[in-house]
Amino acid sequence: MSDAHKISKDGSKPRPLSPHLQIYKWQLTSIMSIGHRASGVALSFGSLLIVMWLVALATGPEYFSLVHNLISHWFGQFVLFGFSVVLFYHMLNGVRHLSWDLGYGFDLSTVYKTGYSVIIMAVILTTITWLTVWFY
Repeated sequence: MSDAHKISKDGSKPRPLSPHLQIYKWQLTSIMSIGHRASGVALSFGSLLIVMWLVALATGPEYFSLVHNLISHWFGQFVLFGFSVVLFYHMLNGVRHLSWDLGYGFDLSTVYKTGYSVIIMAVILTTITWLTVWFY
């Protein structure tokens, strides 16, 4: 008798299980979707940092000096770098979603091309931004 026809002790049929993560094959589309949601959360926290910087700027030189020292530290720079990565990723992937809302780009080859394009352009824009910050 197959598992589908077995009856449990309480008389009900067992519910089917979802594919387990160990056998699920990750796809670019699922990774991009999870990344879009995660980058949105990261942008929320990063926006709090921007507000903190603006409040420090408005409060006066003592508080601004403290925030400036935090941001100038290597860890602060790392956080800003991460913020810029997720900012560009989320923005570009949002444009991709807008094109889908208009009904374009649903065929599988276009989905993969635009997915890779989002990743590549996010890296390029982040690199250009940080080269500009460090060398100008």
